Amino acid sequence: MRRRRFTDAAGSNPIGRREGRPHGPRLSLAGQAFVLQLVVLAMMIAIAAVLAVIDARYTNDVTTEHEVTDVAVSLAQAPSTRAAVLSDNPTAQLQPVTERIRVQTGMDFIVVMAPDRTRFTHTNPERIGQPFSGTIDRALAGETFTETFTGTLGPSIRAVTPVYDGDRIVALVSAGVTRARIGDQVATQLPKIMGVAAAGLVAAALGSFLLSRRLRRQTLGLAPDELRVMYEHHDAVLHSIHEGLVVFGAGEEAEVVNDEARRLLDLPEGVVLRGDLPVSMRRMSWGAVRDEMHVTNDRILLVNQDVVASQGHALGTVMTIRDHTELRSVLGELDSVRGFAESLRAQAHESANRLHTVITMVELGRYREAVEFATAELRLSQSLIDRMMGAVGDPALAALLLGKVDQAAERNVELTISAELDATAPLSAREAVTLVGNLIDNAIDAAAASAGAWVEVTVRQEDSDLFLRIADSGPGMSAEAFARAAERGYTTKDDHQGLGLALVHRVVARHGGTIDARREPESAVTVTIPRRSGKDAS
Repeated sequence: MRRRRFTDAAGSNPIGRREGRPHGPRLSLAGQAFVLQLVVLAMMIAIAAVLAVIDARYTNDVTTEHEVTDVAVSLAQAPSTRAAVLSDNPTAQLQPVTERIRVQTGMDFIVVMAPDRTRFTHTNPERIGQPFSGTIDRALAGETFTETFTGTLGPSIRAVTPVYDGDRIVALVSAGVTRARIGDQVATQLPKIMGVAAAGLVAAALGSFLLSRRLRRQTLGLAPDELRVMYEHHDAVLHSIHEGLVVFGAGEEAEVVNDEARRLLDLPEGVVLRGDLPVSMRRMSWGAVRDEMHVTNDRILLVNQDVVASQGHALGTVMTIRDHTELRSVLGELDSVRGFAESLRAQAHESANRLHTVITMVELGRYREAVEFATAELRLSQSLIDRMMGAVGDPALAALLLGKVDQAAERNVELTISAELDATAPLSAREAVTLVGNLIDNAIDAAAASAGAWVEVTVRQEDSDLFLRIADSGPGMSAEAFARAAERGYTTKDDHQGLGLALVHRVVARHGGTIDARREPESAVTVTIPRRSGKDAS
């Protein structure tokens, strides 16, 4: 597998390689894990093999004890054995029988002896008549027992049991198997034990190799110190960058969330789920997203998203978030200034027409009519200004409404304003301009395409609420489109970025107000903001 290298900004020094450090080959994390697992497994298998040998030997000893006891007791309880012992020549009768039984049962020796240890039978006929060398005291007391004893044939496991004639012990029987034979039996099991151990070692080595191979792919073949340094570098970068970063895997839980993302999205400490994101960001597609605008209660965010894939399989998404709140506020103010400029241009155009009319009247000698015309126009304009300033206590909002009248007239839209408001509190002047200006702009745009275009604006104080209603002759917005506009920037116009209604919803939500859009009996948007709510209520 090709090993990836991580470089610094200059592309020169791999991350994790420090100056002055030896550049010799180092074992990767996967290699170290493989060696460690192989050593541990080899030791465990070796210990298991030794324990298996010990267990086999112990099992053979126990089995041998049972076998020699059964043979000795069976022979001692046979009537023929008691009769032969009481005869004049016990050896002649017992030696052929005991040898035949010894061969059939696999014993190394069967000895029938007198209570004084004199042997009647033995595997080696030369030992017949000689004293038995094992322990017999417990058998003379009537007990059948086993022991390990070194006799004439070497170390052996033997059983000794009495032969009774009524209540009297007339002889003893001992049957035994030498340690050498038991060792041979264990030795025959060793190939099987070692074969199983070898197979286990091979299987363990193969499993460790496959595991290390998987680990090598996951760690990119990096050594532990390289992984540590890379983590330290990446952690420092994630906490220092001034863009929000949220990384999601295949599940709903975020795998990486940096400090800036928590600040911009007001995310809780600890684990972050996709459900903790703002509503509009939860519904983003899993594909690539470029410069998508999202509006929260406090911020305007620019969101980009890329899909992380490996070998053609999608592993998750990387989301970057930038704060455009201040920039959009400045752009909003610029739009307002541009609107004022358009209004001034329209007024200048109308003033030029009137001035030309007055000049022409003067040139024609119609002085009295020229004065009456100029005075009437001035009186009408001043009356509109005085009425608006008297009806709206906030000068910024009054200026906005006056400008929108001329702007609507230039687009052949009749704008009617009904205003009765001492102040825009709890809205600031900027918030009032944003709220009213965007709604009037949308209404003018919607009504301009209709015949007999008109827009009606109502601004008043209703009980303890700030009430705003803007109706128009346009088709209005569907409930679905209006809901989408509440979540994030949405527009049906190609030359807009769809922030107008999103900004309106943001202002309304910030102050705990309500906003409602209807299409019947006419297209209208109604906004109600409590005077003591939102930030004022706190």
